[in-house]
Amino acid sequence: METALTLTTDMKLVLGLVGFTMVMFLFERIRADVVALVVLVLLGLSGLVEPDELFNGFSGNAVISIIATMILGAGLDRTGALNRLAGWLLRRAKGVESRLLLLTTAVAGLNSSFMQNPSVMALYMPVAARLSSRTGLSLPRLLLPIAAAIVMGGALTMVGNSPLILLNDLLLAANSNLPSGAATLEPLKMFAPLPIGLVLLGASLIYFHFFGDKQLRDEGGESVTPARTQSYFAKTYGIDGDVYELTVTADSPLVGMSLGEAEGLRGAPLLLALKSGSEEAKLSPSADARIWVGSVLGAMGPRQQVTDFAQNNLLRMASRLRNFADLFNPSRAGISEAVVPATSKFIGKTASDLQLRKQYGISLLAVNRDKAVRRENVRDMALRAGDMLVLHSIWTDLAEAAETKDLVVVTDYPKGEQRPHKLKIALAIFAVTMLLALSSRLPVSIALMTGVAGMLIAGVINIDEAYDAINWKTVFLMASLIPLGWAMDSSGAAAWIAAHTVERLPGETPTWVLELAIGLLTTTFSLVISHVGATIVVVPLAINLALAAGGNPTAFALVVALSASNNFMTASNPVISMITGPAGYTNRELWRIGAPLSFVYTLLIVAMVNLMF
Repeated sequence: METALTLTTDMKLVLGLVGFTMVMFLFERIRADVVALVVLVLLGLSGLVEPDELFNGFSGNAVISIIATMILGAGLDRTGALNRLAGWLLRRAKGVESRLLLLTTAVAGLNSSFMQNPSVMALYMPVAARLSSRTGLSLPRLLLPIAAAIVMGGALTMVGNSPLILLNDLLLAANSNLPSGAATLEPLKMFAPLPIGLVLLGASLIYFHFFGDKQLRDEGGESVTPARTQSYFAKTYGIDGDVYELTVTADSPLVGMSLGEAEGLRGAPLLLALKSGSEEAKLSPSADARIWVGSVLGAMGPRQQVTDFAQNNLLRMASRLRNFADLFNPSRAGISEAVVPATSKFIGKTASDLQLRKQYGISLLAVNRDKAVRRENVRDMALRAGDMLVLHSIWTDLAEAAETKDLVVVTDYPKGEQRPHKLKIALAIFAVTMLLALSSRLPVSIALMTGVAGMLIAGVINIDEAYDAINWKTVFLMASLIPLGWAMDSSGAAAWIAAHTVERLPGETPTWVLELAIGLLTTTFSLVISHVGATIVVVPLAINLALAAGGNPTAFALVVALSASNNFMTASNPVISMITGPAGYTNRELWRIGAPLSFVYTLLIVAMVNLMF
């Protein structure tokens, strides 16, 4: 290790790039995937990674496995498996709240063992809303335990979350920089972390059953389903009243105005529909649609507000819907809630920029941010991750918007095309995929892609839906940062840090203390540079620390990969960011509930890794 003690120019460059990445991720001025791409380019320009190896991350087993798990998850969702699951959970729980919570969280945790965690959370949000509406159990009491179980369940298999998918590639890459005489690092089998995952999932269920249950919030838990939309939205958002038709007379000051201008008038109700002349009646018309003599507006609000607006603007008011009866049928259209996930393209843009009505056929009625409901000038609010949007739309338009993955709809609403007749085929293909993944002869990426090919051929999912299922932000973030991990290793920066760390340790420090320290370091990093970034930066460091201290490099690396997902306290965990809006938890509440769970998580993985290795 003596040679590693000299700090070279390459080491300084790599450590500088790690510092740059952390600062950029922390301040979030530039999107994480763009930062990762900049880091990739800088690695190439500085010569820290060879040009012919620079883009190998994009073709690595880890990235291909991530893409495959996203598509397989979307295929299972298309068969309506999750809707059947909600019904099954209700029947099994028999109305007992504690049993329902236990069953739902356990099944969600098991599901996350073979699907990407944010995808599982997106699938379970409507399931939770349905369970909440049928049982009266508040949505916040369901969502946080489900999110925690999904994070824990990701440790059941090597494809359960991004850090574990990355781990085998990082272990193999480390082999080229091992000191002479060190044993070659072998990739871990598909179900290698299963005992750890089971213990973690069990700990999560026990935690929320005995301790966390008292911390969970109960208020604001009315759920949202088409049948009970009105009372819920009236209570939560002040969106109240019925829909009325307003016909524009020749003397009305609205003639020639755009719909956006009319909405901006003092005392204007929600204008949700428009019919002009021989044109077809439109729900969520665009803000630049013009109002003419004889145009009919679909206005929603308390009767007095709509009456006053009609009188002030010389409009004829009819309470019976002649033009819009079909459009406002609850089975066809209605109000919904949707969360802006951390990966959304909507972040930083306003509803006006996005042209929600023109592009998606959706009206934005209100925004719930940090427990504060905003209804004034919502079209000019820049959206943030975790914002809860209140929308009005035709359900099929909402389904199309949800497919972009820029919104995660919480409301349980009638969905678009489902293929329930393909359920058995999808499950059979998935079972074969898992069996292939268990085989040591095939890399996991090939096994998973076999499943993808099977679902495409069998018609469970079509190729366009498969492309849509891929979260390209995650793919680019991972593929662009992987070479940073290689550079940490090949430049000797990881070995240099490890050697200096071991030098400063008192006497014979037990291995488990080092593992505990590396686990806590990784958790801290993951709060700043995401779970993928933390894994890529800390795994080479952990392997070198293990070699310097006489520990097991694979065990240390596994502690890092598991610790990278150990974040139940902040929205930097994509799963937690998705529930902060619907569940209404403040940062303080998340820390109060999540921090003890996070500490238990670290202790358990270190204990289990020491038992197994």
